[in-house]
Amino acid sequence: MSGFAAAWLALREPYDARARNPAVLAAVAASFAGQSSISIVDLACGTGATLRAIAGRLAARQNWRLTDNDLGLLARAGAQVFGGGTVVAVPVDLARDLEMALDGPLDLVTTSALLDLVSIDWLDRLVVEVAARRLPLYAALTYDGRAMLDPPDPLDGAVIAAVNAHQRGNKGFGPALGPAAAAAAIARFGRAGYAVVDGRSDWEFAPDDREIQQEVVAGWAGAARDLGDLPLSDLVAWLTRRRDLIAAGRSSIRVGHVDFFARPPGSRTADRSQSNSTSPSSG
Repeated sequence: MSGFAAAWLALREPYDARARNPAVLAAVAASFAGQSSISIVDLACGTGATLRAIAGRLAARQNWRLTDNDLGLLARAGAQVFGGGTVVAVPVDLARDLEMALDGPLDLVTTSALLDLVSIDWLDRLVVEVAARRLPLYAALTYDGRAMLDPPDPLDGAVIAAVNAHQRGNKGFGPALGPAAAAAAIARFGRAGYAVVDGRSDWEFAPDDREIQQEVVAGWAGAARDLGDLPLSDLVAWLTRRRDLIAAGRSSIRVGHVDFFARPPGSRTADRSQSNSTSPSSG
C-alpha cells in the first residue's frame, strides 16, 4: 500500500502545488517575515510535499518535524535533501497521539489534504491543542465537495453525491467530516479567537492531464461502488464514457479544495489577517 500511495502522491503533487491559494501562502509568509529561524511540525506529511511547497517562503533556517503513521511514506519524507535547516521524521498515529505530535518548541503547524478525513471530535482536539499552545496553523487542500466535469454527463451529479457520502465514512479518525471539514475548521478557529485567511485551492485538470484524470474518475467510481447506491451497470457505463473522453483529450475537471491560515489572537499579523479573510465559498 505504501508504494501505491507514494505513486498517487507523486502524481498529484504538481497539481497540489499549483492549486495552493496564493493569498493564504502570502499570509503564512508575512507572519514570519524577518524571523531568522522557524520550527514547524507537519501533520500527516506523506512524502513531504508541504515542506517542498512552502519552505522557500519561510525563514532561511527551518527545523521541520514530519509526522505520519505510514512508515514507507515517512522514510521517503525524511530522506529528502533540505539545505535550509533540519528534517526529522517521526512516526505518529495522529488519531491516538495528536498531542505528542504537537509537543516541544514550535512556531507553526502545517497539514495538507488531511482535515476532510477526520471526525468532528478529532478536529475539536486539534483546535484545542493548537490554541492551548497559541500556535498558528496552515491547512491546505481540504476537499469541499465541489466537482465540475466538462463535458457534463447525466450521471455526474449522482456519482459526486455518492463520493461525498463516501467521504463521510470512517477514515481512521471516526466518522469523517468530508466536504464539511474546511468550513467546520474555520468556524472553530474563529470561535477560539483566531484570525483566519482562507480561499479556494481547486485542482484544475486540463484535457492534456490525462493520467491524473483517469486516476480521479476511477477513484470516484470505486467510492460510488463501495457505497452501493448506484446500479453497477450505470456506474460502469459512466466510467467508460468518462475514460473515453479523457483518452480523446476532450475532458476537463475541476475539484474543489480550500486552504486556510489561522493565527492566534494577539499575534503580530492577526488583525491584518482578519481584515483580509474570505469565506471558503468565495473565489
